[in-house]
Amino acid sequence: MKPYRMHLMLCTGTGCVSNKAFRIRQVLEETLVRHHLQDEIAVVPTGCNGFCAQGPVMVVQPDGIFYQMLTERDVAELVEEHFLKGRPVRRLMFTPSGEREPVPRMSDIGFFGKQRLVALRNRGLIDPEKIEDYIARDGYAALSKILTELTPEQVIEEVKQSGLRGRGGAGFPAGRKWESRRRAPGEPKYVVCNADEGDPGAFMDRSIIESDPHSVLEGMMIGAYAIGAGRGYVYIRHEYPLAVERLDIAIRQAREFGLLGTDILGRGFDFDIEIRRGAGAFVCGETTSLVASIEGQPPEPRQRPPRTTLWGKPVNINNVETWANVPVILLRGAAWFASIGTEKSKGTKVFSLVGKVRNTGLVEVPMGITIREVVFDIGGGLADGKRFKAIQTGGPSGGCIPASLQDLPIDYEQLTEAGSMMGSGGLIVMDESDCMVDVARYFLEFLTDESCGKCTACREGVPVMYRMLAEICEGRGNEGDLELLEELSQAVIDASLCGLGKSAPNPVLSTLRYFRDEYQAHIRDRCCPACVCKALFHYLIDADICNGCGACKKSCPHEAIEGQAKSVHRILQDQCTKCGACFDVCPKDAVTKNPNPIETREPREVNELVPA
Repeated sequence: MKPYRMHLMLCTGTGCVSNKAFRIRQVLEETLVRHHLQDEIAVVPTGCNGFCAQGPVMVVQPDGIFYQMLTERDVAELVEEHFLKGRPVRRLMFTPSGEREPVPRMSDIGFFGKQRLVALRNRGLIDPEKIEDYIARDGYAALSKILTELTPEQVIEEVKQSGLRGRGGAGFPAGRKWESRRRAPGEPKYVVCNADEGDPGAFMDRSIIESDPHSVLEGMMIGAYAIGAGRGYVYIRHEYPLAVERLDIAIRQAREFGLLGTDILGRGFDFDIEIRRGAGAFVCGETTSLVASIEGQPPEPRQRPPRTTLWGKPVNINNVETWANVPVILLRGAAWFASIGTEKSKGTKVFSLVGKVRNTGLVEVPMGITIREVVFDIGGGLADGKRFKAIQTGGPSGGCIPASLQDLPIDYEQLTEAGSMMGSGGLIVMDESDCMVDVARYFLEFLTDESCGKCTACREGVPVMYRMLAEICEGRGNEGDLELLEELSQAVIDASLCGLGKSAPNPVLSTLRYFRDEYQAHIRDRCCPACVCKALFHYLIDADICNGCGACKKSCPHEAIEGQAKSVHRILQDQCTKCGACFDVCPKDAVTKNPNPIETREPREVNELVPA
């Protein structure tokens, strides 16, 4: 490889690309040429670095200097000051909240401190569009090892001993699944990578493919060898164009290097992979719906035989993160992987950390880390100094865990016991300004839209639950609604055909479990304590604070504020639409929220929610 004095590891994951990372790369390369530095300094486009809130980001190696929020205008200064004169540009470094001094090196930034990278082991270190970079980091060494040293049964036993569980949400032991598929009668056999990631706020699978597509392909090759499959499919949603492009490049490169196709590595192993793109329906992530979509049928769930099949033949389905873990397990050994995590939840887990936390992004942490460590040590605490209220795990079908349980270890069993689930790995942090009734309503609305409508329990039950929550948020709830919601939730769980319906009530049940007082305030007191539900609060201007600056009046789009300059202003409640513009612009914080409605609404009739 050509030696360089510096490598500029520029993130070109989707988040950074949306902020013109490709253009920054172009300007960097052009500027280096103008200064005759192109033979000394290499620009390496990497996948997602993880610290998405600060993108575009770039790490200057070998010193590990971390630059963030880059723009095209910063390039000239970087080249002239750092790359020519050896003086790192401090203004472009990350400064933690509440601190004055920036942190120059990536390794010293708290966001990265407690992470442990396994599935993301090549994050920010390789060009995902160059197979040579992957091979230089021990890529395909595990494939070579198993083809020359291990039988399929030995590979399966190694995966079983590692304790690897499916990272798609269910957490089923991967080795046991592989073993059952190997024993299943029927030829040919298939392996599938489920990259249909539909949870709001989740981008784990997309980022892994964008950053390290060959790790997923190698994992699938190993799985195919273990179960005796000759063909594989990556089912990926249409909304991931960059991931699809890099995956397609990786597949073509693997074929060129003799790693896909016939007689792989001269060991008589035949296997190839094809990309299948989904249209983006949330239900396509469910196993039987995904299989139906690959077969060209409508993506609807169906009753499972003893084992899911593809075209009537045995198929093994794992998600992106699960496959990415496989090569390193076979290379470093089951005992190594099993030494990470907890007794029943081994290894690490990749999460998308989003919401009201200061440092949002993609993180990989050992199983058993606490919610507190993720939110405060990695996430940097909550923005604007607000109080931590809850964290939602497991996607729209997950649950909301209160701040009182922030020392809860994150693993499959603990999250389930707390009324949530691991899911594919979304973490949404909420603060005191979030209304938990409204949160449950939001997720039920999403699930109502995404239900395929095949089974009655989900088709009818989930929308009724959503309408009940919407009415409660409108101040038209009834005494007895909470008990009815719990009863209806259980009916939907018991009678739904697939995992979407069976887990859809989780947001309702978990918020009822931990935040029942908020529901009761909405129903009994007709108020929203968090001042989110518009029908149940109103804005006021504090006469003791208002100095008559007029900022609120100028910002109001409905002329709902009256008052003369330098005199106390007043909100005309009958004209106010509660858009919040006045609240956002007031320099004195004179505009406040009162958690009580101006008018009390009448409870609805019970039969209003029942479909005709």
